[in-house]
Amino acid sequence: MTTTPSTAPVPAAPATAITPHAGMRLRELVFGAACAAAVRAAARLRVADALGDTPATVEELAQEVNAEPKPLRRLLRALSCYGLFAETEDGRFTHTEMSRLLREDSPDSLRYISLWCTEPWTWDAWPLLDDAVRSGKDVFPELYGKNFFDYLHTDASESAVVFDRAMSSSSRQSAEDLAEFVDLTGVSSVADIGGGQGLALACLLEKNPELNGTLLDLPKVIANADPRLRDGGPLAGRVRLVPGDCRNEIPVQADLYIIKNILEWDDASTRATLANIVRAARPGARVLVVENLVDDSPSMRFTTAMDLLLLLNVGGAKHSKVSMAALMEEAGLAVGEIRPVNAYLHAFEAVVPV
Repeated sequence: MTTTPSTAPVPAAPATAITPHAGMRLRELVFGAACAAAVRAAARLRVADALGDTPATVEELAQEVNAEPKPLRRLLRALSCYGLFAETEDGRFTHTEMSRLLREDSPDSLRYISLWCTEPWTWDAWPLLDDAVRSGKDVFPELYGKNFFDYLHTDASESAVVFDRAMSSSSRQSAEDLAEFVDLTGVSSVADIGGGQGLALACLLEKNPELNGTLLDLPKVIANADPRLRDGGPLAGRVRLVPGDCRNEIPVQADLYIIKNILEWDDASTRATLANIVRAARPGARVLVVENLVDDSPSMRFTTAMDLLLLLNVGGAKHSKVSMAALMEEAGLAVGEIRPVNAYLHAFEAVVPV
């Protein structure tokens, strides 16, 4: 993939004073890859897991993670600049609120998210962002000769495992928030469309003993659904597991349809999924679309970064309130309130017209 540099003259910058802070901040930004790589290294070395509740010397940590003390100190020093770990006056290292999130046993662990966002393919794709911006297309077909998910499951099996674990940990953390958020007044059946392992559905069913549910996702995903939902699980009697592709058909009727963090593909796939819900649902059925937004969100830096990554790997996009509501209305849904679920997610409440 090549581009031709422009030969047009570059206009002179306006003669305004540049503050030292601006220069320092830009230098930090262009070295952002070093920060991401340092987080990845700490996650792969499991430094956070090795560090207990009391400060430890770098030599003690090095022995635990099978690393050399001097470069490990350099890694920890760099991470401490960002609030990941902290160094005591006597040169030991201790946990911070952020570094604890790299522990795999943390209830809110971000270890697999940290690994997923820094997988080897990301370092190949990010330098081609200008090409993706010019073309508006993902870079994977030209970079690897196949689309992203084909590459992931045929050429990068380790990365596929990281992806599955990252999505599971992310879903686990948001499932409780969603279960607390959803109003189930008048609802006896709920369908989780493209719901992965069904963690959100399992939380809803556990909190509401009279509720029945359906989980629809691709066959391989359904085969690995949450054990609580599968045969022999405590919720199996109230669940139907339906293998399928929501972009092709949604053979499910329910009082409430939940679609969480999957309408990030190209607009054609999003339109097809929403149209399939409207086609399958009874008049008056409720639809809850839950997404990260690129506007009106305290997580803008994270969400806009994920938006650019989606452009690179699948040609998709995160939505704004306006773009998501427009696609829902185009599908025939009557969109109502748009409310925050937590700091990262917004819910679009809609109804299939009578």
